[in-house]
Amino acid sequence: MRRCIQLARCGEAGAAPNPMVGAVVVCDGRIIGEGYHRRCGGPHAEVNAIGSVRERHLLGQSTIYVSLEPCSHFGKTPPCTDLIIRSGIPRVVVGCTDPFAKVNGQGIKKLQDAGCEVVVGVLEQECRELNRRFFTFHQKHRPWITLKWAQSEDGFIAPPSSSGKGEIEGAVFFSNALTQTLVHRMRARHQAILVGTTTALVDNPTLTTRLWPGPNPLRLTIDRHNSLPPTLHLKDGSTPTVVYTHESLNEILSDLYNRGIQSLLVEGGAKLLQSFIDAGLWDEARIETAPVRLGQGVAAPHLADSQLESEQSYGGHLLQHYRHKSS
Repeated sequence: MRRCIQLARCGEAGAAPNPMVGAVVVCDGRIIGEGYHRRCGGPHAEVNAIGSVRERHLLGQSTIYVSLEPCSHFGKTPPCTDLIIRSGIPRVVVGCTDPFAKVNGQGIKKLQDAGCEVVVGVLEQECRELNRRFFTFHQKHRPWITLKWAQSEDGFIAPPSSSGKGEIEGAVFFSNALTQTLVHRMRARHQAILVGTTTALVDNPTLTTRLWPGPNPLRLTIDRHNSLPPTLHLKDGSTPTVVYTHESLNEILSDLYNRGIQSLLVEGGAKLLQSFIDAGLWDEARIETAPVRLGQGVAAPHLADSQLESEQSYGGHLLQHYRHKSS
């Protein structure tokens, strides 16, 4: 099953919005075939694994290991359960069940009804973690939400306003060349990216993946009063962009669910980020702390119900990754 998970990760760039899945065919303790889901619309992991077996006569005495429950419905490809049954494979080991409504236990039942021995729940947590975005989308009906911000050592994300009215008068960049590249890698791994009105005006971000290979995410911003000028990068027409005229997070997430968006990166300012935190609408957070001090300014958001997953230093810049305790 660990090999299945390893293979599944090879489909990270092409499988979405389908889950990443790996499959291994084993006979007498020897791997005789393996495969993974390379791209959406293409053959599933089970098809590629069974198709790679040269000694076809061994299938009748083999076990196929799959990180996710085999599908039992006709989608863009035929049901994988039918292929397993037709191939005569007597035993199937499944990492975890598929939450997708058209599968969700039906694949396992179909295999059992055909006389296959089915074992479920091997490295289940690891298999669920592999497709945490897919599971969140189908179980919570919203995207997996990643919060991201950079801050000073003393906990500020922007300098104070000299006008005394609370506006941010200029952007301050806390990232170095390496951590900025890692930000673009994150963008390439998310289907959508959201910033608020102030960030769009002050930073004028492009929100693209120009420093990392991969597709640009769908750009999102909020503009309640139609105040964003057409000269902004977000309105240059180079990348699909959605402008919301309201600040309801639930409405925004519902719209993204209807669009099939499984992952959202929030790069907004303190107000927008804190609104996601206060609503409990986040799954992981990436915080970069730069080796500078502002003394005063706009305070960084405060995470709640979080646990530190990892931290690493890049040229004196500390990157910390947190997970929501319920995710």
